[in-house]
Amino acid sequence: MSSEEELSSTITDWLFFSSWWLLLPFIMLLVVVAFVVAFVLLLYMISPLISPKPLKLNGAHVVVTGGSSGIGKSIAMECYRQGAFITLVARDESKLVQAKKEVEKCAINDKQVVLCISVDVSKDYRQVESVIKQCQEKLGPVDMLVNCAGTSFSGKFEEVEVERFRSMMEVNYLGSVYPTRAVITTMKERRMGRILFISSQAGQIGLFGYTAYSPSKFALRGLAESLQMEMKPYNIYVTVAYPPDTDTPGLAEENRTKPLETRLISETSGVTQPEQVAKIVVKDAVGNFNSSVGPDGYMLSALTCGMSPVTSITEGLQQIVTMGLFRTIALFYLGSFDSIVRRCMIQREQAKAADKRE
Repeated sequence: MSSEEELSSTITDWLFFSSWWLLLPFIMLLVVVAFVVAFVLLLYMISPLISPKPLKLNGAHVVVTGGSSGIGKSIAMECYRQGAFITLVARDESKLVQAKKEVEKCAINDKQVVLCISVDVSKDYRQVESVIKQCQEKLGPVDMLVNCAGTSFSGKFEEVEVERFRSMMEVNYLGSVYPTRAVITTMKERRMGRILFISSQAGQIGLFGYTAYSPSKFALRGLAESLQMEMKPYNIYVTVAYPPDTDTPGLAEENRTKPLETRLISETSGVTQPEQVAKIVVKDAVGNFNSSVGPDGYMLSALTCGMSPVTSITEGLQQIVTMGLFRTIALFYLGSFDSIVRRCMIQREQAKAADKRE
């Protein structure tokens, strides 16, 4: 073979290998795209095995603790509008009677019933168990339990009375454990049911002033995740709602002791109406594990999803895709919150120094 032929052959071989190296990125991209498409198709194929069958509220028996006011009352009204039978549970009898009248105005047929029972769901489990048995005898087995009994308080850690930490856990955590424990056996026997826990955005992120309140709301998530894993084989599904500051009597009471830092941080997300929260929560409670309100709530739920159950393939994919972006945004939020706390501290120190000079 002549030198020219050898040179031509070498150039041809080089061009052949070079073209393959140039095409390699595109081939890899096609493989990745094909894998993603196949993965998404697989998820959609198995999605019926993951997503629970939605609960129909028409004719269902819904028990709402903390149902005499605020979010609880609004949830009861929303369920009643969809044909449910309602049991309202709260401590204050006079408020319960008034709430019953308001709920009854939302009836869609003359067969619906609203039952009121006065009890403190955070004190005596036997009493709570008796109340649940009583309402089931009158309106049938509980199809959905809404744990909305709760209270809020804000204050600096060292200024909060020690007793307050205990009472927060009793009302916000045990006040949900007891009613849930009372209905779960019947739900397992029937192999159906929904349990809703009303937590808070303060149950997703710890903020200044909520050292007593946030842990009691964080605890609900741990309870809900563990309970969901136990109950899923019995077709019982759990939902945790994380509403933002909502215009309720509880918020008005909390604002009386709210530190300046907490108030300024809370103002970044505004105040939501209980009717809006109720519509979203009731919609999510018939099939989803997480329930959030507004853009901030959606971002927090995606950021804090961790190992929480997924009842929607779409939700899981969205969490995977948006995690990095939302974490970047969250860092700016955290920076602004830290800045608020520093500014308030500096202002107090300057005010103290001015008082000493006088």
